Amino acid sequence: MERFWNEQFWLPSNVSWADLKDSASEKYPHLEDFRLVLPFAVVILVVRYLFESLLGRPLGVFLGVPTTRTITAEPNPFLENVFTRETSRPTSRRIQGISKQVDMSPREVERWFRKRRSQMHTPKIDKFTESCWRLVYYTSLFAYGVTHIPREEWFWDLSMFWHGFPLHSVTPAMSNLYFFELSFYLSLIISACNDVKRKDFYPMFCHHIFTSLLLLFSWVCNFVRIGCVIIVIHDVSDVFLEFGKSSNYAKWPLTAHVAFAGFALSFFVCRIVFLPFWVLHSSMLTSWRIVGPFPAWFLFNGLLIVMQALNIYWFFYIAKMVFALLFVDQENSGPQDIRSEDDSLDSDMEPAEELPDEVVGPNGDSILRNNHTIHDGISNGTS
Repeated sequence: MERFWNEQFWLPSNVSWADLKDSASEKYPHLEDFRLVLPFAVVILVVRYLFESLLGRPLGVFLGVPTTRTITAEPNPFLENVFTRETSRPTSRRIQGISKQVDMSPREVERWFRKRRSQMHTPKIDKFTESCWRLVYYTSLFAYGVTHIPREEWFWDLSMFWHGFPLHSVTPAMSNLYFFELSFYLSLIISACNDVKRKDFYPMFCHHIFTSLLLLFSWVCNFVRIGCVIIVIHDVSDVFLEFGKSSNYAKWPLTAHVAFAGFALSFFVCRIVFLPFWVLHSSMLTSWRIVGPFPAWFLFNGLLIVMQALNIYWFFYIAKMVFALLFVDQENSGPQDIRSEDDSLDSDMEPAEELPDEVVGPNGDSILRNNHTIHDGISNGTS
């Protein structure tokens, strides 16, 4: 373990771990500060289960969120056999062949497969309870961060991240923010396989891994000042996102649209403008000039670059949703989730005799359909 924590890798030259020992007046970050983070992540999972069961689900039922699938496919042994043994998404040519075998029109066959796929997806009530839980946690984290971190002088002068680095003491507020943030992301990693599945499951799972590593390594190397700023500017958009999703599941379209507008704007300002042009600029250029590079500096900035690449990846979908809302599908009841479950178009369909037509992207993939939701996962947290 001592070889792993070699100070020549983790610290700038002429600085040793001995320089970061606590004194009577100053507290420095240490790895052992996180010795309870994993047990606390388990506590978060227990609290989440109780919240979703005792508060989230009853609230969803009260607001009229559907608790079961409202669309089911008519029993058809032949089509069921094709669905389970062959494919859940037959090609146009295969649909033509099937229609001749079951005495149904191609449109009726296509509609049956859409309905059948929709039966396999998560009920809206489960999505609603998950969004409510994340809304409560993100709001609490953001409220805590925004009431404590901006009080620090270095929040307004980013060059102070590096003057005297890494001999910066940490306050209890900084320690708590890191602890609660890391615990939350560990809980998301643990519960990933049981959470609502979406198209970007693997990018989101990687995001949680990279975020946790970024939090851990930035704490050990005392990149804590810049880490706190990143946490605060990321959490704000997640609050809008989860509030908008919850509102859309509850069928409050105006509230959902307003929340989505706040989400898109805050995401663009904080993650696409402020993060790369101020925070990353400080982390990569200002720190190079004041501190100079060292091995852990490359690791930290590499993780920041990965995180920013994920932000750009998700902003592509956000821009796509904005474009669709403004120019394609202006009669929707709420913002659309083009990153939801694999057949998200089916998963959120409302009962109807005729299923509305899909909006199809240039690559032939379905983009959106009426009564969709904003996606949960566009970055959660220090994302």
